[in-house]
Amino acid sequence: MSATDVDYERLLAFRTALRRFLQWSEQEALAAGLTSAQYQLLVVIRGLSDPPGPTVGEIAAELLVRHHSAGELVHRAEEAGLVRTHADAADHRVVRVSLTGRGRAALRALAPRHIEEIRRLAPLIGRLALPDVVASSVP
Repeated sequence: MSATDVDYERLLAFRTALRRFLQWSEQEALAAGLTSAQYQLLVVIRGLSDPPGPTVGEIAAELLVRHHSAGELVHRAEEAGLVRTHADAADHRVVRVSLTGRGRAALRALAPRHIEEIRRLAPLIGRLALPDVVASSVP
């Protein structure tokens, strides 16, 4: 399949909408006193819904970063009072991460606005879908 002019226009529109959302998200996090990475970390911890908390390795996988980068992010977030780390009950070599009250409050303040923005963008993204890609992905 060869891309058409319309495909490239849709691709550009999608990338622009995605980058605008990410820039908006970063500004929202900064206005709440967080870095964008800290907000993403809080979403990962809450989104994985693991009662003892996710491991640093699981966080790294979700954030698409290296283990040591996730570890540094967790360390800075812990210093900021957003998360706490603790050893896994079954394997004390494994570090688990959970939200603190401050982290939960920051997430409660930011997440609804992000969900609202994603809902606002959903129709736009749906209109930008490449018909051939959507059709070929249906089983």
